[in-house]
Amino acid sequence: MKNPWEEICLDDYENHMSLNSVLQLQAMNAIMKQQFEAYPVNTVMILGIAGGNGLEHIKKEKYRTVYGIDINEAYLRATSKRYPELSDVLQCLCMDLINDADKLPPSQLVIANLLIEYIGYPAFKNVVLQVRPVYVSCVIQINADTGNWVSDSPYLHAFDRLDEVHHQMEESALTVAMEAIGYENTLRDAVSLPNGKALVRLDYQKK
Repeated sequence: MKNPWEEICLDDYENHMSLNSVLQLQAMNAIMKQQFEAYPVNTVMILGIAGGNGLEHIKKEKYRTVYGIDINEAYLRATSKRYPELSDVLQCLCMDLINDADKLPPSQLVIANLLIEYIGYPAFKNVVLQVRPVYVSCVIQINADTGNWVSDSPYLHAFDRLDEVHHQMEESALTVAMEAIGYENTLRDAVSLPNGKALVRLDYQKK
């Protein structure tokens, strides 16, 4: 059976994420601008790149390679089409991170925003060990209502199967997992969202 993310239409995903009752697309865009500028690196790997939200903040004078990883090939095609100006630095790779982590190239910075929820801590640790970044910047969603982790919207049924792959996130558990593979937490920042939700950015640096 296909991963649920392979069957979710990009328009449904982006329209849901940008609703005034959700506001995650807008918040993520601002966070990614900060993530791209935070560290002295020239390679970055974006896990779960979807439609490329935030790529307009990539500065080509800084980055020589930007890896966009996603399990949905249609998302990657849309990303490449939307950002032709990045064609000489952007490499889109269709990959199942749970099963294909050993095929990932190295990168100095890994960005994993709203991604660890769908592969779990052990698979994410495997990815980091393979890519060997100096810096890892993650965004996880914290829910006041753990029973309703997808915000209500007209697009809600597009996400019906995500329960099959969703893992509830905890800041402390992520930090413990990262410390176990030699990374220390260096930054925490939170952005409040509607419906009692928050996006929490947690950055890590290799010890």
